[in-house]
Amino acid sequence: MQVFDQVVLLLLIVVPLAGALLTMMMPGNRPRDVWYFAVVVSALSFLLSVALFLRYDYGAGGFQFQKTYDWLDVPVHISLSLGVDGIAAPLILLNGIILLGGVLISQNIQYRTRDFFVLLLALGAGVYGTFVVRDLFFLFFFYELAVLPMYLLIGVWGSSTDFGTFLRTKEYGAMKLFLYLVAGSVLVWVAILAMYVEGAERGFPTFSLEQMGVLAETGQYGEGFQAWVFPMFMVGFGVLAGLWPFHTWSPDGHVAAPTAVSMLHAGVLMKLGAYGIIRVGMVLLPDGAADWMPILITLGTINVLYGAVSAMSQTDLKYVIGYSSVSHMGYVLMGIATLDRIGVAGAVLQMFSHGIMTALMFLLVGAVYDRAHTRDTHVLSGLFNRMGVTSYFFAIAGLASLGLPGLSGFIAEFMVFTGAFRTYLPLAVLAVIGAALTAVYILRLLARTFFGELDPKWEHLTDASPMEKTVGGAFVLILIFVGVWPAPLMRVINVGIASLPGL
Repeated sequence: MQVFDQVVLLLLIVVPLAGALLTMMMPGNRPRDVWYFAVVVSALSFLLSVALFLRYDYGAGGFQFQKTYDWLDVPVHISLSLGVDGIAAPLILLNGIILLGGVLISQNIQYRTRDFFVLLLALGAGVYGTFVVRDLFFLFFFYELAVLPMYLLIGVWGSSTDFGTFLRTKEYGAMKLFLYLVAGSVLVWVAILAMYVEGAERGFPTFSLEQMGVLAETGQYGEGFQAWVFPMFMVGFGVLAGLWPFHTWSPDGHVAAPTAVSMLHAGVLMKLGAYGIIRVGMVLLPDGAADWMPILITLGTINVLYGAVSAMSQTDLKYVIGYSSVSHMGYVLMGIATLDRIGVAGAVLQMFSHGIMTALMFLLVGAVYDRAHTRDTHVLSGLFNRMGVTSYFFAIAGLASLGLPGLSGFIAEFMVFTGAFRTYLPLAVLAVIGAALTAVYILRLLARTFFGELDPKWEHLTDASPMEKTVGGAFVLILIFVGVWPAPLMRVINVGIASLPGL
């Protein structure tokens, strides 16, 4: 297993990336074969992510499975340095779960099937790369590799939404997402270059996160430097995390995206932004983080309340979940901003929990839309009578979203609230109010859409397909398992949190 430990992180990147390249060479007129191949590639990636998580030694902690491959020495030293700690390990597992689930339920993609799976697998490789690299140059490279395919996946395979008075096209959703995320990426890149130049002036011209961490520990990055660079990382990464007021791309992107892309978008991609704030901002710029965290937790609280209120006013099922994601990512941002061990650990657990529950919701909404050809909650009613399993699964995902004890959302939100009450009491109270609003719109949605009286025009509906039930059932089991026994995840997360500066 020693050889496996040395190559597992490289394989996590290479398998989906090579899969995407090989898919490009497959015949375009054989969509079923393309799907089978994508399933094999994503299944291998999933097994690698599971093996990595299970083999992570939480007793030892720190970065493990480390390996460095030199890439460029002159004039700038850049290397593909790989390593995983207790924060990245559960997020790698999350990506493996959702990527496999997204590929499995995409068996009916008929239009340009080959191109669809090429982009989907490339996106998955970008996410894996972002979580495992320890070099800022390659972190930015894989971050962009994860984000940019979204433009084509939404613009080509997405759907337009008619609100009666105006049409919100898939091209609009794709372009809005692209412009916001590229704007955020520009801020991140400028901040990365600033850190490189600052290090070079002190005799350490490097993009290595490890060496930059040494500079941070020895106080080489001055307080003035940190005060203006940290907000660039906070906002740049925060755009992808749905940070208010830069969040509006997210619900529109969710609604326009095909089901598998919505699952990856909400389930994994938004977590890259929060991960970037932790991995780069908090670790390398601790003084800047301390100065700006009151702003971040305030914006995160607005996320919670604004997202919940907006979700209450939506009539499109996807928009409800889209704004719900904005609200729940607010809990993640709040947990990070507490700079409290319990709060930050709760934020990481919330990333995992929210990723599973939101991917499940988008899967189920996709099943409803495929059969009813509408997502309007004013039209849909009593679906439980015809789509029983779908309704049960949606109810469990909704209850996890509102924080029902026994499901994963409860313990994650409880930890975030605990950290917030210990550090920012008034904002913690407001966040609890946001949780109450979540219960209002989730229970109202369940009552109106799934458990109301069946409209006769929905008599023809059929329940989710066997594949949708299989993937949805697996997600439900994860939500219950983590809610009942969070210890396997928390053991790993806690050792990652313990190494963060200032906690």
